[in-house]
Amino acid sequence: MNIPEFIIYTGPMFGSKTTRLLASVDRYRYQNRKIIAFKSSIDERYSETEICTHNGGKISATVVKSGTDILNEIKKVEEESSEVIDVVAVDEAFMIEGVSLALLELFRKGKTIVVSSLQISATGNVFEEVRDMMPWATKIQVCPAVCTVSGLDAFYTHRKFNNMHEITVGGSDLYEPRCWFHHGFMNQADGE
Repeated sequence: MNIPEFIIYTGPMFGSKTTRLLASVDRYRYQNRKIIAFKSSIDERYSETEICTHNGGKISATVVKSGTDILNEIKKVEEESSEVIDVVAVDEAFMIEGVSLALLELFRKGKTIVVSSLQISATGNVFEEVRDMMPWATKIQVCPAVCTVSGLDAFYTHRKFNNMHEITVGGSDLYEPRCWFHHGFMNQADGE
């Protein structure tokens, strides 16, 4: 019998959060655990149907718009296969409406949850879905990137353009990791 875990990998863009999620999923596979992975329908950066890292790692995933979609998909898979899913992996959770309530429900049913997600936006706003999961986590790992200006640990995401929506999917073309000294919102400087 496995004790359920609720693991959150968080931090800025390019902090290897998804890489850590994939490593956890790989470990659970070696334990012969039944795993299902999910990704947001708006995240089509590298693949429409796979969770992908910036450096090429990937796993197949079910595309969802909401936490309800996650619950419905797990119920369907378990009914059709007569197997119980015991590990649920979710990439970029901040992009999925209602994900925190869905994952808490699954965790309370004894499923292990593994999440990778930004916790704050480039403008310094807390993503509520991630905030609402954190009190239930059995492990939270903040994954710093490397600041593109100073080379120091970067805990914040800097957007390169000001005319973007709060959630705009992109990569290094739109965002870069920044340390406290070079992130305008964090130190109230101009960000440069």
